[in-house]
Amino acid sequence: MKTIAMPGSFLEAPAVISGMMRISDMPDPQIRAMTDAALEAGINFFDHADVYGPTPHHNERRWAKAINLSEKTRQDMIIQTKAGIVNEDGPYFDFSASHIIESVNGSLAALGTDYIDILLLHRPDALMEPYEVAQAFDQLWHQGKVHHFGVSNFNPAQIELLTTALRQPIIANQVQLSIAHCPIIAASLAPNMGELDQSIERGAGLVEYCHRQQITLQAWSPFQAGFFGGSFIGDRERFGPLNLVLDRLAAEYQVDPIAIASAWLLRHPAGIQVVLGTTRPERIKAAAAGCQVHLTRPQWYELFRAAGFTVP
Repeated sequence: MKTIAMPGSFLEAPAVISGMMRISDMPDPQIRAMTDAALEAGINFFDHADVYGPTPHHNERRWAKAINLSEKTRQDMIIQTKAGIVNEDGPYFDFSASHIIESVNGSLAALGTDYIDILLLHRPDALMEPYEVAQAFDQLWHQGKVHHFGVSNFNPAQIELLTTALRQPIIANQVQLSIAHCPIIAASLAPNMGELDQSIERGAGLVEYCHRQQITLQAWSPFQAGFFGGSFIGDRERFGPLNLVLDRLAAEYQVDPIAIASAWLLRHPAGIQVVLGTTRPERIKAAAAGCQVHLTRPQWYELFRAAGFTVP
């Protein structure tokens, strides 16, 4: 498994992360099989959120119980969770110090652990008070409850605003990103081109900003088209040209097409991590195999063009 030394931390993390958003209705044996498959593939990084599941902390609790998380197994894992989204009477966002602290305490109890490796603020809160967030982060860090902090779906200006008050570095930004949904990459390749939708800057230079600031980008929905628009892999009706290239390169590298889709993200010099949403053990292992594939520049750009983007 390819690893990434996450700047601003002591973490040597796998390039592929196993996400826990879809485990709510899975029986314990399937959750254990999914986790075992990840560990066998070298993925010891597990991504959670307080809102995953029908009630707060549901999926965190289910996962910890299903795998029988112990002090010994905990030491070999990197656990990341998120706070900030409130679904009751919502949805809305809450970055108040009291909510962040309450959410982390709930996650610790649900997971049965003393600390969270990385806490992400789940989505931008328009009512965010940076110094109130800093108060929460300081308390959680000094108490040893959270070791590192990050954000999710933030643009550069929002990160800059937040970091005016923080003492801890922001080490990660989790954003939606795939070959078929990559506006934050596509715009930078075709700037200032009239009548080309791709040229509209929607991410405010997010990829370049995070690369320069040494903030690790984490790609959620790495095989989805659009906002939960379904997987593009195998969808020859909507993504015929892209699947032709995926299939050809998969045969060339002797891997599954999902590995090529992973490799496309992993090839980027920003050091992007791939956050898997799949719960199927065979898919987890197949996607992880993308770490062994180093696409050439012509192959990377061919996939980009096949997804419908312009290389001027």
